[in-house]
Amino acid sequence: MISLARWPKVEDLRKKLNGRAKAKPEYRFYSLYDKVHRMDFLEAAYEQCRKNDGSPGVDKQTFKDIEKYGVARYLAELAEELKALRYRPQPVKRVMIEKVGQPGKYRPLGIPTIKDRIVQQAVKLLLEPIYEADFTDNAYGYRAGKSALDAVRGVHECLRTRYVDVVDADLSKYFDTIPHVELLRSVTRRVADSRIVWLIRQWLKVPVQETKENGKVVVSGGKKTKVGTPQGGVISPLLANIYFRRFLVAWQKRGLDQNYQSRIVNYADDFVILTRRHAQEAHAEARRILMEIGLTLNEAKTRIVYAWKQPFDFLGYTFGKQYGLRGREYLGLRASDKNVQKYRETIRKLTGCDQTWRNAESVAVALNQTTRGFWNYFRLGRVHETIHILDEYLWERMREWARSKHPPSRRRRARRARGQAARYEKLVAATKLLVWGRDILTTSAETRSGL
Repeated sequence: MISLARWPKVEDLRKKLNGRAKAKPEYRFYSLYDKVHRMDFLEAAYEQCRKNDGSPGVDKQTFKDIEKYGVARYLAELAEELKALRYRPQPVKRVMIEKVGQPGKYRPLGIPTIKDRIVQQAVKLLLEPIYEADFTDNAYGYRAGKSALDAVRGVHECLRTRYVDVVDADLSKYFDTIPHVELLRSVTRRVADSRIVWLIRQWLKVPVQETKENGKVVVSGGKKTKVGTPQGGVISPLLANIYFRRFLVAWQKRGLDQNYQSRIVNYADDFVILTRRHAQEAHAEARRILMEIGLTLNEAKTRIVYAWKQPFDFLGYTFGKQYGLRGREYLGLRASDKNVQKYRETIRKLTGCDQTWRNAESVAVALNQTTRGFWNYFRLGRVHETIHILDEYLWERMREWARSKHPPSRRRRARRARGQAARYEKLVAATKLLVWGRDILTTSAETRSGL
């Protein structure tokens, strides 16, 4: 989320909406639509979309096209469309993204046009502070001030406090199965402005356009669609949080956190239920509540585990039994094998023989970006062994790349010695450009404490 300091009235209104929502849990908000077509809201929305960048939609319009046309002129025309109620969303472009660590398996991603993204972002700026007041503390996904690492810490804290009987849950196609009628009912619980609800309904019902490998364009969805919100839409994460709140609130209102001595940690469509000896009952009740709201568990992937005996994965981390320096057993966490392998594969590709056309500086920049990204996220837990292994692998791959870049000289012996010395200097210089995992984590208190 960008800073809204440039648009103080937007920031001030968001604070007021959040304050009112917190103070009056039953209050419904009217007269919101007129803020959507305010220029300060549209400018803030445009800047956020510009920062996120992304591919063009079905109209093939890019941000460069808009800037060439004139951003102020473009937004003024969009404001007029919204004000006159002439705005209509265009079809969403569907692309298939390969699932991480699952070759041959893909998930659909819906890409709205830039115009639709801007309007969705403007609506999100309005609605986010309202619903933020209602979200439960154990929901971490797509929320300001919360992150995936906070959810990981939450799971670890539950394990430390003996919530070790775990339901490792997997929702079946959550974004694709959210029922529209019930979702809009959840939205209107707080928002009574019919024009805002109309916009959301339009985005839910928008056709999906996909171009097949043979070039054929297939259009699906549309007004008859009754379930699903496209992954890739700006508003979709907020709508997903609004709807899944039903499950989290139902769990609390029915007293299941006390009855089953349970804690739920949720991030978007991922969640785990940690209990004290009541995992079977919690699993059955979770299935029942989800069915009531039109969702289902993927029973093939949902597991019941005892953390001391069976590890489980959540948000890229593996939780389970580990051993301290003196052989003491404890429940800890580490980067999952899948993500470690993904990191190694990325390093291997960046230092392959087909990359010797690049200079050492550009290769090092790409490697350092990958290394920083990996260790900034996987910095929790006991990471020292993994750091040693991956730093050594990084050094070896960079050295092999440098050797391929600077092969041994075939000149006469006297000149070859000088060439070998220069080659050695280039190998050393290449490895000195790298950032190491051990250096990134040196200042991490969480790593030193073994979290």
